[in-house]
Amino acid sequence: MRLRHLAAALFGTILAVAPLLQAQDLASFEKRTTVKVLPNGLTLIVCERPTAPVFSYFTLVDAGSADDPQGASGLAHMFEHMAFKGTTEIGTTDYPAEKVALAKVEIAYAAYDAELRNLVHQDPAKLESLHKVFLAAQADAEKFVIPNQFSELAEQNGAVGLNASTGEDSTQFFWSMPSNRLELWAYMESSRLAHPVEREFYKERDVVQEERRMRIDSSPTGRMVEQFLATAYVAHPYGRSGVGWESEISQVTATEAEDFHKKYYVPANIVIAIVGDVKATETMPVLEKYFSTIPAGPKPAAMTTIEPPQFAEKSIIIKEETQPFYIEGYHRPDYRDPDDSAYDAITDIFSNGRTARLYRALVRDQGIAAEAEGFSGFPGDKYPGLFAVYAVPLPGHTTTQMRDAIHKQLDLLKTTDISDEELQRFKTRARADLLRGLADNEGLAHQLAEYQTRFGDWRQLFRDLDKIDAVTKSDVRRVANKIFMDSNRTSAQIDFQAPTQRAPASTGGAQ
Repeated sequence: MRLRHLAAALFGTILAVAPLLQAQDLASFEKRTTVKVLPNGLTLIVCERPTAPVFSYFTLVDAGSADDPQGASGLAHMFEHMAFKGTTEIGTTDYPAEKVALAKVEIAYAAYDAELRNLVHQDPAKLESLHKVFLAAQADAEKFVIPNQFSELAEQNGAVGLNASTGEDSTQFFWSMPSNRLELWAYMESSRLAHPVEREFYKERDVVQEERRMRIDSSPTGRMVEQFLATAYVAHPYGRSGVGWESEISQVTATEAEDFHKKYYVPANIVIAIVGDVKATETMPVLEKYFSTIPAGPKPAAMTTIEPPQFAEKSIIIKEETQPFYIEGYHRPDYRDPDDSAYDAITDIFSNGRTARLYRALVRDQGIAAEAEGFSGFPGDKYPGLFAVYAVPLPGHTTTQMRDAIHKQLDLLKTTDISDEELQRFKTRARADLLRGLADNEGLAHQLAEYQTRFGDWRQLFRDLDKIDAVTKSDVRRVANKIFMDSNRTSAQIDFQAPTQRAPASTGGAQ
């Protein structure tokens, strides 16, 4: 009975995506998609989809938290924040005067910072005086600022979904807008790529520090995951905090942010995809007009640090008065590995949703976990990442039970072939997920920019389906045996610990 329901569900999924498949095959996209690399190295992708008078864009900068300079973790994330502060023409009442004021801020901060780092002979009175000078310089620079003008200008002209994100591998900027505002968008986006201004930098640095306190320092799970990654990696930057270590965030400077921009925000390191009610013949000249003016620069050299093989199991145990949690990870290759689709199959069959093995075993059948899930390519997949699995025990159950139950399911992947039904379900779901991701302008723009950056050709998006179709049951078993080894495992857990009971205070007096 269960198999009949499953077959019906799969058939329904195929019927639902069939129209999408006809309208969104590779040949159809090739007719509507134009790619142009400008003389300065910036790559533009225009995909025509005139279903509504709007367009979406996705700017992908091939630099993320893994590219943060040593001693300046969080800088990529910090620069993402600064990208909304405006340009030399947006967000200021008088940029020439503001530029002079901002230079004074940097001079004042450098003097204050030098004394702050002078741990042996620090002069408290001098430090206080230098801090006052720095604050005064900041106040002078802020007189020229028009707060939030960049975002407000976009939204006043119909922009929705105005946002950005920083991952370990890349930084993204995106929103959607009416098609008749394309040129305004091109002006705004090209301006902030070419002429960003580090205004209100130290004010925004405080915002990022508060973000860290909320996401990491005040979150038991956030602290655990940060320590988990720091333990799993001994050489590669994936082991550093993506949001940044507190001591480094608190000392990063606007000058360092400018240097980061000069190195990584060069046209050769950027891909921009535009999808919607646009015609390539009309749109490309507009895009060239604005984006070709961004100064060219050399594409940053590829990272040379390679995480060495892990040869011993590592673990972290945290005891706190909070919800228990268990996570473990296994090192795996990056997305270019020939077995990448096999990892996708393991992820789907092992842990994708309520039909997956992990959820059925720990949550539905045994009733020992509230949640149980796995994911591959964590914290990134541009470089070798982790296949990670986590479980949240229900009251009365322990992290040790989570660990044992997870290992039992992983051992099954290593010793027994998956079923034909599981393999086919993965392939059907992968195709359906791809097509759903292409159904809206935002998702398509993201995918085009991502695949153009990763493979140098957006068409790989469709070719990946062939790789998925080629995955076999023996591939899954072989890959599982390759990575799910004790020596390749790093685990972290939070175990509940009740607060220590203090002895009642003595009332004193003779008895």
